[in-house]
Amino acid sequence: MDTTHLFSSLNIPKEQLDNLDILGYLAMTPIQSLALPPILAKKDVRAKAKTGSGKTAAFGIGILTFIDVNLFQVQSLILCPTRELATQVTQELRRLARYLPNVKITSLCGGVSKRPQDVSLMRPAHIVVGTPGRILDHLSKRTLSLEFLKTFVLDEADRMLDMGFSDTVDEIIDLLPTARQTLLFSATYPPQIEKMSAHVQNNPISVSIDSQNDILKIEQLFFKVSRENRLETLEKILGHYQPQSCLIFCNTKRETSIVMDALSAQGMSVLALNGDLEQRERDQVLVQFSNGSCRILVATDVAARGLDIKALALVINYEMAFDADTHIHRIGRTGRAGLEGLAISLCHEKELHRVKSIEQDLNISALFIDINSLYEKKSDPKLAHLESKMLTLRIDAGRKAKIRAGDILGALTGDSGLLSEDIGKIDLFDMYSCVAITQAIADRHFIRTQEIKIKGRYVRVRLLE
Repeated sequence: MDTTHLFSSLNIPKEQLDNLDILGYLAMTPIQSLALPPILAKKDVRAKAKTGSGKTAAFGIGILTFIDVNLFQVQSLILCPTRELATQVTQELRRLARYLPNVKITSLCGGVSKRPQDVSLMRPAHIVVGTPGRILDHLSKRTLSLEFLKTFVLDEADRMLDMGFSDTVDEIIDLLPTARQTLLFSATYPPQIEKMSAHVQNNPISVSIDSQNDILKIEQLFFKVSRENRLETLEKILGHYQPQSCLIFCNTKRETSIVMDALSAQGMSVLALNGDLEQRERDQVLVQFSNGSCRILVATDVAARGLDIKALALVINYEMAFDADTHIHRIGRTGRAGLEGLAISLCHEKELHRVKSIEQDLNISALFIDINSLYEKKSDPKLAHLESKMLTLRIDAGRKAKIRAGDILGALTGDSGLLSEDIGKIDLFDMYSCVAITQAIADRHFIRTQEIKIKGRYVRVRLLE
């Protein structure tokens, strides 16, 4: 192995190297090997890297290297576009920080009560991860001070702009110390990112990971559609491919609802993710899709940000993305970790120029398929119902009640009489937990009674619809 790609080639503490080894970080990913040296040299860095590339560890390792645990002040601020991404970043940083004694990492996001955050900030954190609106709120009310800030990170900066956070981010930047390191990570490089970088960074080192090699491993198929048969074509595609998990992209919130309602009427397991959902509803939709309780998720680009499903079988562009970068980011969600991926795009005649742009950017020739050819060898092409094999239980007890996944598993396989093979993924939140269970046992007695006993007390249980 090339030793230049080993973490041991970096100028970081031995304790940090030992922790990385325990966590299974054997060699740097491409974005880590390019970004970490200038980050550790305290340079500003502008990096182009998609979700799943290892970018959190890239800036996380750098941040932790310079944290003074004896200084109880905010030394690093990481801005994320969504609460989901902020949660993922916080969890990963805490894993990376296990070698540091008494380091405090706090998440400050909207969609949850502000009062517990105020209490937590009475003892300042070393690292704060949060969404722009809530961070600015704390700064305005002086419950958060950035006087001692060393490093500022903008994560997924392109989506921050897409979601309308530009003015909020500018207000936050105006409150930061001038002498700081600024790291900007973005999956795409639209002109607005160049402008943002020029505004917030000082002679940044630019690094970029060419994701096209990964994209070229994904099979791409294109289907010409009319305005009238777009939905019918989508239903036929789903019926033919029978995906275990499928993410469908639409360009508007209205279209996500139309598509979800149509597929649901066909008996398919489908949910929509768009900006009209409250945070609690959004969390529950994401849980159901990630744990297999929902097979099809219909989403807009902004709403799907932060969604990281490890084994996504199929991505469908119900409508063509407006630019090639967004198209690449969409289809890059399938075919990860060496798995095969399939991306299908429905293209109206007026969208053909977008396909041309994709062909030029990826240096490919788009393969257009006749929808009728999918059924040439089938005498009775019927739509599959695409029902999920799992359902999700919501249990009204979570991290705040000191509940662990093992406690829930024990309760379900104990008094409730379930077998371990009946139980799927367990997700813990502050005030509640979600558990995937097989459809076959969904009418068991413990669900009808709507409560189970965990750690000596009864808690309410219900099925998420």
